[in-house]
Amino acid sequence: MQQSLQNWLEKPSVGNFIMGVIVFNAILLGLDTSETVKSYIGGLINVLDSLCLAIFVIEILLKFIAYRFRFFRSGWNIFDFLVVGIALMPASEALSVLRALRILRVLRLISTAPTLRRVVEGFVSALPGMGSVFLLMGMMFYIGAVMATKLFAEAFPEWFGTLGLSLYSLFQIMTLESWSMGIVRPVMAEFPYAWAFFVPFIMVTTFAVVNLLVGLIVNSMQDAHAAEANEATDTYREEVLDRLKAIETELSQVREKK
Repeated sequence: MQQSLQNWLEKPSVGNFIMGVIVFNAILLGLDTSETVKSYIGGLINVLDSLCLAIFVIEILLKFIAYRFRFFRSGWNIFDFLVVGIALMPASEALSVLRALRILRVLRLISTAPTLRRVVEGFVSALPGMGSVFLLMGMMFYIGAVMATKLFAEAFPEWFGTLGLSLYSLFQIMTLESWSMGIVRPVMAEFPYAWAFFVPFIMVTTFAVVNLLVGLIVNSMQDAHAAEANEATDTYREEVLDRLKAIETELSQVREKK
């Protein structure tokens, strides 16, 4: 029974059904934010939302019955368990934020869609390398913030008055959001040579370090895809070898009968 339940849970049709429920539940949660829609079908939305949650709970229970304590060996199973567990917590006034956290159920699409899992696994595998890049970026930001505070704090205290304000202003500049007309040109009106500070900062952080992060993530995703392809090839090779062994055994039996 346990093995048959595992086989049933691993069927593509079951996975597609759960994905459909997740998408449907996400639409319901979006409709629940509209006061106009809630005034007409608010009760129906709550009933359908509870039904979706019940399906998720039943799925988790069936997986636990099928896999027993092996259920917790999979990080994706633990992720699903936590997301559904948060949704089950009572959303009282003190815990009203939990109603907003119901949308986290949409993240279960990651665990049910292999392509999304591959993206997340590639991102996670890139984290060690990204740590070094973040450390480098932090050093660049700290050096730039100290220099900007020393240079521009007196004339522009709203942007560079403290180390924290300088860090935030430099982060805005790095994202290229209103950096020229909003910050740099007003500063250059007071300090004509300020471009000599801002342009190298943008070149290093925006175009070098950020693209280095993107490169690390892309390489990790490619490695994850290659590992998955190799695993599929190994599985296929094992199946072929098993079939060949079975054929060889049958031929041996036929020869013995002759």
